[in-house]
Amino acid sequence: MTVDQHPDRALYAISVASELTGVNPQMLRAYEDRGLLRPQRTAGGTRRYSNRDIDRIQRISALLLSGLNLAGVAQVLELEAETDRLRDEVDQLRRTAQQGDS
Repeated sequence: MTVDQHPDRALYAISVASELTGVNPQMLRAYEDRGLLRPQRTAGGTRRYSNRDIDRIQRISALLLSGLNLAGVAQVLELEAETDRLRDEVDQLRRTAQQGDS
């Protein structure tokens, strides 16, 4: 049997996410309160973090270390997400244009 390694699969309790990232659980809750993080919840309401969440926590930590506050981090993450969305849109338009040229 193989373990599902999908990056969005919620695997880690808050204590494990804290240990993996070096960010204390209170800060992880603050990140969630600020909308920077959206861990999945079990039926009982327990937070579960995915590998993608762990990567995001590490990105948040790096931005904080560079001198940004949480509001600045939120803006950077929003701009990065928009850049990714636009990049995907451009790629799709290029594929459509190439299909039209064939």
